[in-house]
Amino acid sequence: MQSFQPMKYIHGPIIVGAGPSGIAVAACLKQTGVSPVILERSDCIASLWQKWCYDRMSLHLPKEFCELPLMGFPESFPKYPTKYQFVSYLKSYADKFSIRPEFNQTVIAAKFDQGSGLWVVDTAELQYLTRWLVVATGENAVPVMPEIQGIEKFQGPLFHTCMYKSGSEFRNKRVLVIGCGNSGMEVSFDLCLHNANPHMVMRNSVHVLPREILGISTFSMAMALLKFLPVKLVDKFLLVGADLILGKTEKFGLRRPKTGPLELKNATGKTPVLEVGALHQIKAGKIQVVPGVKEITPTGAKHVDGYERDYECIIMATGYKTNVPTWLKGSDLFNEDGMPKLPFPNGWKGENGLYAVGFTRRGLSGASSDAVKVAKDISEQWTAINRSNQTIIQIN
Repeated sequence: MQSFQPMKYIHGPIIVGAGPSGIAVAACLKQTGVSPVILERSDCIASLWQKWCYDRMSLHLPKEFCELPLMGFPESFPKYPTKYQFVSYLKSYADKFSIRPEFNQTVIAAKFDQGSGLWVVDTAELQYLTRWLVVATGENAVPVMPEIQGIEKFQGPLFHTCMYKSGSEFRNKRVLVIGCGNSGMEVSFDLCLHNANPHMVMRNSVHVLPREILGISTFSMAMALLKFLPVKLVDKFLLVGADLILGKTEKFGLRRPKTGPLELKNATGKTPVLEVGALHQIKAGKIQVVPGVKEITPTGAKHVDGYERDYECIIMATGYKTNVPTWLKGSDLFNEDGMPKLPFPNGWKGENGLYAVGFTRRGLSGASSDAVKVAKDISEQWTAINRSNQTIIQIN
């Protein structure tokens, strides 16, 4: 191995990413006596939550499904904690387990070296060597900005939702929101609350479900039913409940996919939208649902229905993607899209000490599940190596 960077050997594992997944596996490791090093590109933990989420963001699922291992939420927190409450929970979590990431350390490349049997992890400042590498950068590492004809011509503000904080600066403005997932719906709703005039692009079909059915979390109900019923039957139950509570969303321009919400989530990772107010505003005519965009113009957009409309601002609610392919080299664990080749629950472990946490497409509960498994596997190897080293010392 040739390098002009200073080298540093790490006795424990290296974790890339200090989001919820990274600090969860770090806490589990520290409980077993293994001290990891966390490399984080930003200057804080959970930078996605602290820097990229809009102000009114809250957890979509009840807090019991979003807890990290070894520490629950404070009892005083509401059923659906806000962004600020969740960040405070993560900070308290890091403090409790004395998790101190190496901040402003962007991993440029990581590759397994067959000769040494170690992972070589490069940052701008150092080259790290370790037996174990845990990829915890997650499914939502970088914003997705689709290529749309004429996008560079638009004369007004045009940005991704990662830059959106509040609708207060868009009062009385016509805003085009491209995307109708949870982010697109919530940003459109927030714009309504600030007296803006949002137009939401319906690019694809989408499942909209009530957040609760008969006072019970829709997700909780689905998880309970899946213990006894096949996913297709649970999907039918959810859709019947959604139609009874929300009405037929097709009437308002929101086409449902032919595949049920849970089956679609398992197959593609596409999450159903949980209604928190946007659909009510659509029904009231305060959010306009418009067709897909064919071209961006200097003053607005041409839609696929042939109409050209003027907008003062365009917000791209087009989601995020993993950045793993840009820095992890020669991996057997991840596919070319940067997701584990094997589906949950088998996508957490690769060869040569490579692990993945936070790529389950099952949110925080999936990340917590993988964190526990990864920590257990590494700690068992750690213990065996230390035991072997002690035996050698005693013999000598």
